[in-house]
Amino acid sequence: MHDFTNRTFDEIAIGATESVTRMLTATDVEALALAAGDVEGFHIEGGPEVDRLSAQGAAAIALVAGLLNRRLPGPGSRIVGTQMHYAGAAYVGDTLTATVTAKVKHPKAHRIDFDCRCVNQGGDVLVEGVATVEAPTTRVAYSNVATPEFVLRRNDGFAKLVARCKELPPITCAVVHPCDAASLSGAVEAGKRGLIVPILIGPEAKIRAVAAEEGIDLAPYQIVPVEHSHAAAAKAVELARSGHVEGLMKGSLHTDELMGAIVPSATGLRTARRISHVFVMDVPTYPRLLMVTDAAINIFPNLECKVDICQNAIDLAQTLGIETPKVAILSAVETINPGIPSTLDAAALCKMADRGQITGGILDGPLAFDNAVSFEAARTKRIVSPVAGQADILLVPDLEAGNMMAKQLQYLVGADSAGIVLGARVPIVLTSRADSVRSRLASTAVLKLLAHARREKLLPRT
Repeated sequence: MHDFTNRTFDEIAIGATESVTRMLTATDVEALALAAGDVEGFHIEGGPEVDRLSAQGAAAIALVAGLLNRRLPGPGSRIVGTQMHYAGAAYVGDTLTATVTAKVKHPKAHRIDFDCRCVNQGGDVLVEGVATVEAPTTRVAYSNVATPEFVLRRNDGFAKLVARCKELPPITCAVVHPCDAASLSGAVEAGKRGLIVPILIGPEAKIRAVAAEEGIDLAPYQIVPVEHSHAAAAKAVELARSGHVEGLMKGSLHTDELMGAIVPSATGLRTARRISHVFVMDVPTYPRLLMVTDAAINIFPNLECKVDICQNAIDLAQTLGIETPKVAILSAVETINPGIPSTLDAAALCKMADRGQITGGILDGPLAFDNAVSFEAARTKRIVSPVAGQADILLVPDLEAGNMMAKQLQYLVGADSAGIVLGARVPIVLTSRADSVRSRLASTAVLKLLAHARREKLLPRT
């Protein structure tokens, strides 16, 4: 069922009118300022007033254009000319109302002149003038699609990581059981981009069948045939132990299968350091990369385990170019409470850092999530901290909290995430079938940077 129809040239009478009202948000200001070419920090970093000649005009014109293109006349219209006068100023939080009214009809060209006006909630005129529209001559039925909401990316951290990788030769990487389209195409794409030299380990017939179905050329890549996923995991670990590969990438097998081959002390890839996982997250609304640990390996880590989780994340952050990462040790509250064990762990970790038992980062905790990432939240709660509001690493109390946090950032805020396992002899990428191409490439870029850091002995082998 269609909600609306457009209005043809013949149907529109002189005096026909349409209006729309919208509150101006900070995101609107940023998007419109960028579209207008106004990238001055005053506007992009949250200045309250919209520039008279750029974003303010764009906001009003966008409302007017939306009315003409979606309502009156609607789909099939074409704006062929405008004469607009700009006055006043708009602010984030203002409610803008745009109105268009049919003024003059030109039958020969099926064109209509519309009086256009945009005012704020106080009735102050921001934009007024005339738009000439070539109106449709046939009826179009359409649904009322809401104006999409979007988030501007303040920091494209993943692009920077991939750019750094271009200066480095690819590393050999065992791709474990790439027997579905996502894992095989992701590995091949990373190979084409020079991030890795993929060695495909798994049942050869299955790998080739997937490649044929997806149109993937496997000629440039080595295939190590094994019977099943367990054998693929064991073979990949063997190649890593012998130094034939510098990294591992999970394919279409279960994480437990891969980790089951990695964790045994005698035959796996364990080191003296506890194995842990880090989500490296590119959050559109946060001005730097944000790392969440551990959200995938250690379920209920004790204090000793958290020391290694923290150190692994700090070492990773330094490899990614953060010289002195800021670590927020998260809990539900900001004060030490004997009834909340995570607050006691946070206090102990901070003191251990003071004593040199954790090195390379600045630690503070306990901190609630809002205090860790928001200066305003920390200021409101009168928290004075070198970490609050600018955390690089979020050390979570347990896997449940970390996993839920990471998924919320992904699915509610639009964050991209790269997942990496640390503390083993080689870095390991844990991919998910739901990962986007961007996330897969970012994970592989992190893998490559870690492998080169190890190769150059920038990270200690523990």
